Amino acid sequence: MSKLNLDAFSLHGKRVLVTGASSGLGQAVAIGAAAAGAQVVLTGRDSARLEETRAAMTGEGHICVAADLTSAEQRAALVSQAGVIDGLVHSAGTAAVRLFRQIDEDFIHRDFSINLDAPLLLTQQLLAKKQIAQEGSIVFIGSIAAHIGTKASSVYSASKAALRPAGRALALEVGPKQQIRVNYMAVSYIETPMLKRLAEQGMGGSMATVTEPPLGKGVPEDVANSAVFLLAPASRWITRATLYVDGGLTCQISAQ
Repeated sequence: MSKLNLDAFSLHGKRVLVTGASSGLGQAVAIGAAAAGAQVVLTGRDSARLEETRAAMTGEGHICVAADLTSAEQRAALVSQAGVIDGLVHSAGTAAVRLFRQIDEDFIHRDFSINLDAPLLLTQQLLAKKQIAQEGSIVFIGSIAAHIGTKASSVYSASKAALRPAGRALALEVGPKQQIRVNYMAVSYIETPMLKRLAEQGMGGSMATVTEPPLGKGVPEDVANSAVFLLAPASRWITRATLYVDGGLTCQISAQ
């Protein structure tokens, strides 16, 4: 009987690009990937906060690249500085709330440009330049809002939901020859600066109607640990999957 290979859970010798690494879930993923041994390329809009994240990370060789991923020029600049990577975690996103009767074309385009267009186009450019290594891993961080819906989140839910089938289709293209894995994480509400801003916008009232998860509230490290697993060789036979990181909330709501 073979023994469990603990090295398969390590990211030593791997290079990982994390978007949205200046705060919240992206920051936790960057710190977690570094703790697992990876060399991390951190990107986000705020260079000062990126440096704060890097200061909290272990290991050496991490680089910060400030970029607005909705800009084609800045995406190209990021790709040129990232080098060849073994893992890519799409954590950057927006979660602005607005009642359905209040949405307009500009609001829809803004959410989709950040939550859908930017990660897809960044991934496309990295693949076109052969900068995602053989047996690499791509992780899209989505939301349970894409599956259950919450008040005033119709556009956000739709933009996050679109990442899931896009990733599943991509996995069929990059899996057979390149052995690149593509997976989606459906994340529940986690205490982050973004969630705090949502509460300030009035999202707190709608969130109060969401059932408490069986395992209680999660923390950013719960998401980071799951992302690190999907980046590591331990998940080499997992692709086109949706990993629910929600403390059991989605299943509980589905059962009601």
